[in-house]
Amino acid sequence: MAQNETLVALNGTQISYIGHDCKYIPDFLGDTYGKFARRLDLSFNQLRSLAGLKMFTELEELVVDNNLLGNDLRLPRFPNLHTLTLNKNQLTDIEALLEHLADVTPSLEYLSLLGNEACPNQLVSPDKDEDDYQRYRYFVLHKLPRLKFLDTRKVTKKEVMEASARGAFMKVVKPKSEASPNEAGCEGHPLPYTPLPQGSRDAKNHKGVFAKCRYVYYGKHSEGNRFIRNDQL
Repeated sequence: MAQNETLVALNGTQISYIGHDCKYIPDFLGDTYGKFARRLDLSFNQLRSLAGLKMFTELEELVVDNNLLGNDLRLPRFPNLHTLTLNKNQLTDIEALLEHLADVTPSLEYLSLLGNEACPNQLVSPDKDEDDYQRYRYFVLHKLPRLKFLDTRKVTKKEVMEASARGAFMKVVKPKSEASPNEAGCEGHPLPYTPLPQGSRDAKNHKGVFAKCRYVYYGKHSEGNRFIRNDQL
């Protein structure tokens, strides 16, 4: 126990267990510090789960930057947690994350998700721009209207109003994947449009049918001649 405690930085009610490459939260942390810790920093580890946090019933701040947390992230209920930073993890599903946080962190006021695919900024996604990031902010504020800070920016009154009015429609989504090579044509180049069935579109697989027709059409009853009498033909 004493050896484990030497790995912990303790400052009053602030606990830091940083850079130990742990894949799960050690039991001794909750047993020793869970009842009085107000701030917990678990950055620069290899955490894939936060199941070991259930003993930290009084947490107000939680920092879990630079870990391996994914979309299966689950937190115990933290009624007093006002600050949560999840920077540089592996979060991609923003909607599921926000719905979970709305349920278990009712007092949350500061949230940071920078460095995750779920947060569309140019540092992580070069194909995203400022408009994408702003739509993301509106969507987050729609789901978590109590936030005062998001990432590195203070939430403005204009953002709150916009999120309330249109935030539900601001989710940034990925375009649908391209058609499979078999459907798109040779080497990924789409074939030109044709009304023929799929199996007949490939020139190498083309089948034609030739036959004689017994009916001879003289054009007397065509749509173009509907107002011309037969004796005028």
